[in-house]
Parts: sequence; C-alpha cells; structure tokens
Amino acid sequence: MTTPPDPRPTPTPGPVPDEAPRSRWHPRAMLARWTSWVPIRSLGRRHRKRILQHLLSLGERDRYLRFGYPARDEQIQKYVAGLDFVRDEVLGIFNRRLQLIAVAHLAYAPAPQIKGRPAMAEFGVSVATTARGKGFGGRLFERAALHARNRGIDTLFIHALSENAPMLKIARNAGATVERDGGESEAWLRLPPDSVSSHVDEALERHMAEWDFQFKRHMRTVGDFLDGVAEVKSRIRKVRDRSDDRPGGPGSKR
Repeated sequence: MTTPPDPRPTPTPGPVPDEAPRSRWHPRAMLARWTSWVPIRSLGRRHRKRILQHLLSLGERDRYLRFGYPARDEQIQKYVAGLDFVRDEVLGIFNRRLQLIAVAHLAYAPAPQIKGRPAMAEFGVSVATTARGKGFGGRLFERAALHARNRGIDTLFIHALSENAPMLKIARNAGATVERDGGESEAWLRLPPDSVSSHVDEALERHMAEWDFQFKRHMRTVGDFLDGVAEVKSRIRKVRDRSDDRPGGPGSKR
C-alpha cells in the first residue's frame, strides 16, 4: 500500500543560531576557538600599580586617542585612582614576563540607569606599542561584550575620536553602528540577551586566564631561580680561576 504524500510543505532550514550548543561545543569549533585563544584576565584593586604603569608608558599620541585629550601623568594617575572595580569591569592581557600589555575598561552607568533607555556600558581600550597588530583590542572588546551581556546590558557604547581608526574598526567589525559628528564618533552595539552558553563561556575564559597567569608566574619563578643558580656558578668559577692564577696555586708552575 502506498503512503499518500504529506501535503504540508517542507520547512526551509533557517540559520543556525549563535547559541546552538552543538555547533559551539563541536570538537572542531572548540579547537579553532582555543588555538587562537588569548588569555584575558579580570583586574582588581591589587592591579592599580600595573594599570598605571601601562597607561604611563603610552606615548603622547596614544594617550590622546585613548582619553580624547593629551592626558598628562597627573590626569592618568587620577583616572587610575578613581577606577571602581566593584561597579565596572577592567580586563587585561599579560605577556610572558607578566607585564600588562593591554587594558580595557568597561564602565557601567551608575544604577539606576535612565528609565526608558536601554542599559548601557562604555568601552575603552589601550594596547602597548610592542603588542600592536595582534588583535588584542578586538579580543578585549569581545570579552567585554560577553561580560556586559551576562550582566543584562543591552547596548555597548564607544566614544572615540574620529581619527581613532583602530578603535572604530573594532566596533565596525563587531557589527556596531558608528555615527560621526565632526572630530568625534560614537559607536553603538546592541547585545543579545544572556544565556547558559554565554555564562559558561565567560566562566571558562575566567578560569583559563587565571590558570595561564599562575603558570606564567610559576615559570618566571623557576626562571629566576635558574638565573640565580647560574650566577652563583659563574661567581664560583671566577673565584677558582683567580685562585689558580695566584703563585703557588693549583694552576701555577713550580
């Protein structure tokens, strides 16, 4: 007996959502994701000194682009002293020598935010000259967007000088709407709502970055120990050489 055809039309497959667990957690997707992974660590009060050192190391041009004006040392010191690590999120990237080479500040508007408007957070970033061209600014933006999303923020906001091409490029690549008004530009990125996957992603990022930092610190300690041993051996060798060169020493002729 022949089964009659189903009169209902065959549904057209739609786009796979970004949150599809099977795609995000597929081995190939995870491999591609973690091979290009950058350890981004959440910073706290104890990192004020390192944040200050990073910002003070910026040249005049970089300070101008980061703050929108040629910030002096005193102004940068005041900015770092006023960082609110409880309300805001400050993120950083450390190199192998545990030097802070990139810092992002995700500033949340004081609660309660303006009624009738979407909850917003403002993003700012700086990258050391020696660490440019590696995509650190974009990675920090992605991590900041993830954190804001998980806190119920609807919109990520960037206020930058129109000549700050790298910052505006990061915003455009993320899909933000950029509006230019003379010498200044504003970028607005609408964030999707949080999900189980987004919270898992942030937790993994946080724990992996902490493990990476502790590993680097351990390796630096081991390296300092080995350097100390090598220095002691060198001193002992020099003492022996001087002893051999003295008259009557093991290396002198009789």
